[in-house]
This record gives sequence, C-alpha cells and structure tokens, in this order.
Amino acid sequence: MTNTRPFNVRLSALSVHARVAVLPLALAAAFPAVSQTLLAQAATEPQLRETVITATRVARPLADIVSDVSVIDRETIEASGAVGVIDVISRLPGVQITRNGGQGSNGSVYLRGAESRFTAVYLDGVRLDSQSTGGVVWEQIPLSQIDRIEVVRGPAAAVYGSDAMGGVIQLFTKKGEGAPAPYVGVGLGNQGTRTVQAGVSGGTEQVDYALGLSHERADGFSARVGSAYNPDEDGYRRTSANARLGVQLDTTHRLEGTLLASNLNSQYDGSKTADDRNHHQLRTASLAWLAKWSDVYSTRLQVTQGQSEYSTRPNFYMTETTLHNYLLQNEWRLGAHLFTAALERREDELHNPATEFVGDLQRDRSQNALALGYGLNQGAHTLQANLRYDDDSEFGGKSTGSLSYGYAITPQWRVTAAAGTSFRAPTLYHRFSEYGAPDLQPEKGRNVELGARWTQGESSVGVVAYRNRVSNLINFGAAGRCDSSFGCYENVGRAEYKGVTLSAAHRIAGVSLHGSIDWQNPRDLDSGKLLARRAKRYATLAADTLVAGWTLGAELYASARRYDNAANTNVLGGYTTLNLYTSKRVARDVTLLARVDNLADKDYQLARTYATGGRTFYVGLKWAPQ
Repeated sequence: MTNTRPFNVRLSALSVHARVAVLPLALAAAFPAVSQTLLAQAATEPQLRETVITATRVARPLADIVSDVSVIDRETIEASGAVGVIDVISRLPGVQITRNGGQGSNGSVYLRGAESRFTAVYLDGVRLDSQSTGGVVWEQIPLSQIDRIEVVRGPAAAVYGSDAMGGVIQLFTKKGEGAPAPYVGVGLGNQGTRTVQAGVSGGTEQVDYALGLSHERADGFSARVGSAYNPDEDGYRRTSANARLGVQLDTTHRLEGTLLASNLNSQYDGSKTADDRNHHQLRTASLAWLAKWSDVYSTRLQVTQGQSEYSTRPNFYMTETTLHNYLLQNEWRLGAHLFTAALERREDELHNPATEFVGDLQRDRSQNALALGYGLNQGAHTLQANLRYDDDSEFGGKSTGSLSYGYAITPQWRVTAAAGTSFRAPTLYHRFSEYGAPDLQPEKGRNVELGARWTQGESSVGVVAYRNRVSNLINFGAAGRCDSSFGCYENVGRAEYKGVTLSAAHRIAGVSLHGSIDWQNPRDLDSGKLLARRAKRYATLAADTLVAGWTLGAELYASARRYDNAANTNVLGGYTTLNLYTSKRVARDVTLLARVDNLADKDYQLARTYATGGRTFYVGLKWAPQ
C-alpha cells in the first residue's frame, strides 16, 4: 500500500494511456431471455426467514426488510477460498473494488459507484473508520476472523448517521453455541502463500464463547509495473486474534463482549530501490448489555472502541484514529408495528505524529444523535421510516430521514420504493492537516430508488434502479486555501451515482446458478466525466454443483473499461476473469478446499501502474470434529 496522503493523486497525472480491451459481455445480451435462471441476489441467496440486523439496526426477518440487502455466511466465505474481505464482497451485486497491488495493499470498495468513504463499516457493532483520508482501511480487517457479512446498498444515514451515504457493511465474528467445537486449518498457495488458523467455540444456556487465532503470509509479486519502481516481490504478513463471550445473567438480562486484534506488515513499491513497508494495527472492543423487559419491549446499551493505526517505513508517515461510540437503543414491538428510539454519541480522535516536513497533528471531535424509527409489516404492506438528528461539535445540527415501502403484489412478486437523505462530515485530516481547510462543510446526499423482485422456491429475479446525488463533494484541488503549496481539500464537487442492478438465482439439473449485472453512470455533474476507477458495466456469473461428494464451482467476473483519473484520459482496460473452486470432506472431520483464481492468467489493472496477481492457486485443509 502506498502512502495515503494526497501525494498519490500525482500518480494518475503521470500515467500513460493503455490499450482498451473489448469487454466480453456477450452473456449480458442473453440475460433478458434467461433472467429467471441465471442471475442472483447475492453470492448465496439467504432464506426468507433469515434474520438481518444491518438494514434497521434491529434484528428482523429478511422478508420484513425493504432495503437492498445481501448476506454472506461462514460456509460461503470458506468455500470461496478468498483471503481478503473485499475479495468476498466483490462478488455481490452493486459492488466494485480496486486495490493497489496484492493482498495487504490499499483497497477500496464502491457500493453503487459511491466513494469508498461513503460506506459505513462495523465489526461486531464497532465503527471502523479513518479520520485521515476517510473510510475504513479494508486491508486491516482479517477475513479469517469473520463469520458473517451483511451488506446494505443505498444510504442509511437516518439510521447510522455520518458516512452511510452509499451503504453499510457489517461484519460479525463467530458466536459460540452447543458443545465445544475446536478447529485447525492450514493452507498453501503459489507466490509463497501460507496460512494457519485455529479456534474453539461453544456454549450453554448461561455462557457462550468463541476464540480464534490466525497467521497468514505470502511472498507476493511486484506491486508496481515499470522501471521507475523496485522490481522486488511485495508480500505481507498478518497475525490476528478474536474473542467473544456472552453471559445470560437471567431470563431477561445478557452481557456480550468482543475483542479483535490484527497486525499487518506489507510491502509496497514507493521508490526504485527501497524496501518500502506498511505497518497496520487494528484493535476493536465492544461491551453490550441487553435487557428484554417484556415480550414487546427491549433495551440495548453498547460501548465500543475502534483503533486503526497505519505507518510506513523507511519514508516515515503515521496516522492513528481512535473512535469511541456509546449507543442506547430501545425497541417496542406491538403486533405488526416496531418502534425504535436511540441515543448515540461518537467521539473521533486523530493523531499524526510530526515528521521532518510536517508538524504534529492531534485533533478530536464528537457527535451526539437522536434516532427514531418505525416499521410496519402487515399483510402485503411493509413500511420503514427513520429520522435522525446529529449534533456535531464542529458543524452543529444535521437532520436526515428515510422512507421505504414494499408491496407484495402476489406471494411471488414484490415491488419497493425508497427515498432518503444522508451526509458525511469531513475528516479531521481534511480540515486540519497541511492540506486541510477548516471551513469545509459536510458532504450531502439525496437518494431515490425503485425495485421489483420475483421469488419462488430457490429461484429469484430482482431489479433495482437508483439515483443518488451528492453535493459539497470534497475533492483535492489547487493550492491557496491551506498551508500546502501542492494543493488543498475543498467543497467544490457534485456527483451523481445512477444505475440499475439486475440479479437472480435458479437451480436446474442439480446446478445452482447465480449472478448479477450492473449498468451504472457514476459521474461528476460539473464536468460530466465518469468518476475514476468505476466501470459503467460489470457482471458476475457463478455456478456450483455436487458430484461424487465434491462441491465444484466456477465464477466469472467481467468489467467494462474504467478511467484512472478525473479527466478520463487514462484508460484502464476492461477484463474478464474466471475462477474455479472445489471442496470435499476427505475424512470424517477433515475438509479439503482448492481454488484457482484468474484461470486464464488475464493481465489487467485495477489502478494504473499497479499490478494484479495473475493466475493464483490455493489448497487448504481444515480439521473440525463433528
């Protein structure tokens, strides 16, 4: 990963044009004719009664949710053979990713084309964010400790406050239950990839627990192309651990606590000869008290802390973000009605130690909020309304709201409509660094969307059309408003994220088919140009089946061309990749997993001058007594 300071904006200007590849999306032409058999809502289609938390911050059956939601369970994560969190969620509808090199390097996630910082990310209820450039530092999160992922596409600021302008992603570690269940896993792959993990979980009616440890490393490949960069291999090492404990004090009161720690050391090419390295530390802690006062009224009090630290060597740079969050949430369930009321406080701290060029930066801020929600699920009608008021110590008050409605035309067909407002406060770095402008204002968004979905048994087809307009967009502009002669942050942008997502799933002749296709136009409203590193068309198509005890699967991902810069002069060619995977229980308690990514060894770039891994393979064994 390269230094995240604004110097990296120079890279686009220094890049040269690349040849434009033709996007092999012939499968898109076939979609209208076979939409009931080929497309999918997500990597795996969740069951209708599955409980989802992220959409409303309250556990509700999926059938009661109006939002555009995907769920990824542990079984899907393990079967994928993926190493990074963003590699897993990149297979979902409406999701694109970029990465500056291999595993352990800087990655970004675009939900419906929105900026990476416009996605609010939580781990066991702990808010993850960077008060430096904004948004979560994805490479810090260890996938090995994650048991479940929920993704909500579309603004959710009326529920979560600042940052949730494009969507929300919530990650959960494993919750123990039943008899003690230990596991041990090992894996090997090309490019010197080695993994080992172990853990145990279990529980009774009074106490449940889960512990996990993992270590992974790879020699990698040279992160950057061209003679101006060090041709050495750029690998990474990550060690992580998590712990979760739940105690049922009595029939009405429960305590839950979680801890997670991850250390990452990765290499990147910032110069021609130096061994440039990133050092990451992620620490999260959560303590929650849950009280069920009656069948209709419950309370949740949660205190969390998230700490994200990033530094580089030998060219020293360091930034540390600490977030404290306090949440008191009440729920009243009265028949078909659900009322929620929450008080929330968020405290952000940023510390950038001094270097020989820049002085010490240490700032903080806070936000206090009141959030109200109402949900109705009665007959064919589903309604969700939310209002939230945030009082920021820097900007004063900010109100947001959302309204969603779903109507079941038949037991199979359902239509939905939603509208909402959102905002994101500028980071402390945006305002107070050498590139900062203290008078920056929050970015603001307005979203509308329409959807329709058909479901029958294991088959489904869905379509969502959306438009999200953002004003006060913070860009890195010309010098003059800050201390830096290189450039300054400024509220000068307007953007529109508009598109259509088509998705479906079907099972035929023992084969499960699922996939999606996205048509979008994320653009700068002032210049009319396409926003950098986002394609106007991309699609996924996957199939899996069971043969003689072996699970066999294939995934196809295709993307149209993108541009690496705001001027749309540096082209990143379109590409298609094919991945294969298989797994089988080879002994009573032992499962074998094998995976090949980019089978055709396609040469492509997600960011200009940054390489991708080419063909990679991985084989793993996991022992887990049944």
